[in-house]
Amino acid sequence: MDQTTATRIVGLTERAAKRIAALKAQEGNADLMLRISVSSGGCSGFSYHFDLVTATEADDLLFAYHGETLVVDDASLDLLAGSELDYVENLVGSMFVMTNPNATATCGCGTSFAA
Repeated sequence: MDQTTATRIVGLTERAAKRIAALKAQEGNADLMLRISVSSGGCSGFSYHFDLVTATEADDLLFAYHGETLVVDDASLDLLAGSELDYVENLVGSMFVMTNPNATATCGCGTSFAA
């Protein structure tokens, strides 16, 4: 695997995989995958979006970790390459958190970023 290929991935922690599994169980559909996408907007320029999906599109890439599958479209991957998705629970609440090496700034809530 060359350096370009190695960085065009999105990782997933075991905690995040367990949360995805729990969401799939709540929905009663073991075929669900977590789609991560990026769109313009939010207070920092770009926003992360998370959706449970059963189908993929022609430009999607799939990343499998800990028994779960992430779906990322090619355009979003340009902004997400090298990132890792985690799931955190604390006194403020619980949420998916993206560690994104491409982000030059993030908002206070962590749902938007600048690149």
